[in-house]
Amino acid sequence: MGGEIVWALGLMSGTSLDGIDAALIRTDGNTMSDIGAWLTLPFDDRLRTRIRESVYMRGDLAKIEQDMTLAHVDAVKALLKKAGLKARDVRVVGFHGQTIAHRPQEGITWQMGNGALLAEKTGIDVVCDLRRHDVAAGGQGAPLVPLYHAALVRHMELPVVVLNLGGIANITWVGRSENTGDDIMALDIMACDTGPGNVLLNEWALRHTGDSIDRDGKLALAGKPDKEVLTFYLSDSFFSLSPPKSLDRNYFTLDAVEKLSPQDGAATLTAFTAAAIESAQYFFPIPAKHWYVSGGGRHNPALMRAIAERLTDVRPVETLGWHGDAIEAQAFAYLAVRSIKRLPLTLPTTTGANRAVTGGAFYAAQV
Repeated sequence: MGGEIVWALGLMSGTSLDGIDAALIRTDGNTMSDIGAWLTLPFDDRLRTRIRESVYMRGDLAKIEQDMTLAHVDAVKALLKKAGLKARDVRVVGFHGQTIAHRPQEGITWQMGNGALLAEKTGIDVVCDLRRHDVAAGGQGAPLVPLYHAALVRHMELPVVVLNLGGIANITWVGRSENTGDDIMALDIMACDTGPGNVLLNEWALRHTGDSIDRDGKLALAGKPDKEVLTFYLSDSFFSLSPPKSLDRNYFTLDAVEKLSPQDGAATLTAFTAAAIESAQYFFPIPAKHWYVSGGGRHNPALMRAIAERLTDVRPVETLGWHGDAIEAQAFAYLAVRSIKRLPLTLPTTTGANRAVTGGAFYAAQV
């Protein structure tokens, strides 16, 4: 499998609400040719607050969507300048948008973002709304990054796991099938959300410190996990479900830790994320040789320590020469190329869809 190799630009604003990751890659939609520049553009405090309100269906959603999209326009222009590229050099933008509702069991997933506006303001074709077709086909619509993870690890000693510590944590298990061709579709791939990544901890830190993250894990490292609360969280039926499975950011709440000190609450939520990740490994066909961690949570030493205590050979993706804050944005660039080539974005083993599913809404830039 091959084809034209193009520059693609990916945009990701996740459930952590910290800002926009933008990244450039060169790909034919199957193999990777080059990893380009990337950057993170933080949301300003006012926009972050308004987006957080939109998750609870409060505020002027249309205006929030417009302003959030224009922030993505700024990210595209900043990245092109950093990379020394023009809009005409980039074939397509993969625009994830901001998830404000994800209830696949009801056939609902909603990523806020105006693809037409992004295409108009950047002068680049845009693929967005990448989850909805999968959900229509009976899938979870998440996680969406596994095929990109597979493209990155396909030449490694398998099986391995790529763990994304975003607002919601997700894993991709990649193994070697009998077909050892270069097409990523020949690999064995399993994926799922494991539970909260940073989302609960971020909300807790914001409430108690005014900072939107538990910076350097200071709160958690100063506290102790509450075993009773941890047991309560882990008793949820979600953890007994076989993959594929996914979570809405609001599925778990802070109610169970309300009576704990700021420090013990942070320690408990950190332990919860780690224990939830550990529970996912029991569904693997074969144990993973290595775990490679991307996403914002890998910057939290308390969280990384908690995960390493429960699993073997846990490493940040920087040990592979990857940019851990850029992986998801790169993935949406990759998926955008697959979308315009009508290649699958998801598999039954990654989302539970009834078949391999392509998807995405396409908006052409006006020339």
